[in-house]
Amino acid sequence: MKSRCWLPAVATVLLLCVTGADMEHLQAENLNLLPIKVHNMVLNRGMKVLPRDCYEMLIASSGTARDGVYLIQPNNSPIVAYCAMQEGGWTVVQHITVNSSVDFDRTWDEYKNGFGDVTGDHWLGNEYLYQLTRGPARYKLGVKLVDPDAVIKMGEYDPFLVEEEFTGYRLRLGLFQGTALDALTLDTENYLHDNQKFTTKDRDNDNYFQNCAKLEFQGVPGGGWWYDACAGANLNRRNIIYWQKDCNKERLCKYAWMMVRPSETVKVIHSGHCKDEL
Repeated sequence: MKSRCWLPAVATVLLLCVTGADMEHLQAENLNLLPIKVHNMVLNRGMKVLPRDCYEMLIASSGTARDGVYLIQPNNSPIVAYCAMQEGGWTVVQHITVNSSVDFDRTWDEYKNGFGDVTGDHWLGNEYLYQLTRGPARYKLGVKLVDPDAVIKMGEYDPFLVEEEFTGYRLRLGLFQGTALDALTLDTENYLHDNQKFTTKDRDNDNYFQNCAKLEFQGVPGGGWWYDACAGANLNRRNIIYWQKDCNKERLCKYAWMMVRPSETVKVIHSGHCKDEL
């Protein structure tokens, strides 16, 4: 039986207090995103009190947790996710390498539940994006772009929210800051991705007369994304990474990441003790 510790406060992060959890065998809803041969890479297996996200794991470890795969529990069941601890406890929700061997031309259900390998190129899943960002804490989105010369550009949207499935996993974004261009909320290329529903090859929710997820470049479809008509940004096209003038056909990027973490002061409940953390 599981029990939860709830702190009745606004904009708090809640750590699920799990009792009697049998962690001898790794259990996670999205275990297909972690190859069996690397199940021993999960750094907090055996932990009876699971964090809601990677930031809570960092706080629970007093800042000592290292980068890697962790069990987190944003809702009722554990999932595996890659945590970028050295960058501040970000939960990685997407990673892509240009010309990735992972196919991002996927169906609605595949984008809902996630695909790929959390230790490499993957999409964590729209349902988990919803579970993570629905609160009670406010979340922000981090975008990291790397070009072939290893030049890194970063951007953050605060707040960041993905709505539930019946809305089409609609994207909601707040203010932007960073060294990358704002490719999601500024209509500089006649595309506006903020407030758009998610589109896949089998579910067309975009504003174009064709399905944007099916449109090909060099024989590769666009993949699922929050399209307008169609895209000034698309981090799920595996043969070319789009981010307006930062990443495109002429200015190639090699890698891209999307990550989430709480954006406000949170209260963490761990092993029955509460403490304030930034």
